[in-house]
Amino acid sequence: MTKLFSIIAVAIIATTVVSCGPSAEEKAKIEEQAKHTADSISAALSASLEGAMNEATADTTAAAATTETAAAAPAEEAKH
Repeated sequence: MTKLFSIIAVAIIATTVVSCGPSAEEKAKIEEQAKHTADSISAALSASLEGAMNEATADTTAAAATTETAAAAPAEEAKH
């Protein structure tokens, strides 16, 4: 009787150990989701950096235009 229980216990433990972990399909799905997430993060970072560069360029252009306008105003007043 104890031999039978021992054999059953070993079979249950062996089945449990073998059945643990994701299947090949589940692994592929997890890898696909990870790739999709990485691509989404990369796209968001690229868009953010591009927006920041555009803002910096616009700020620099606006500052240069303001400086040119401010420098031209006294020169015009001096002519009058």
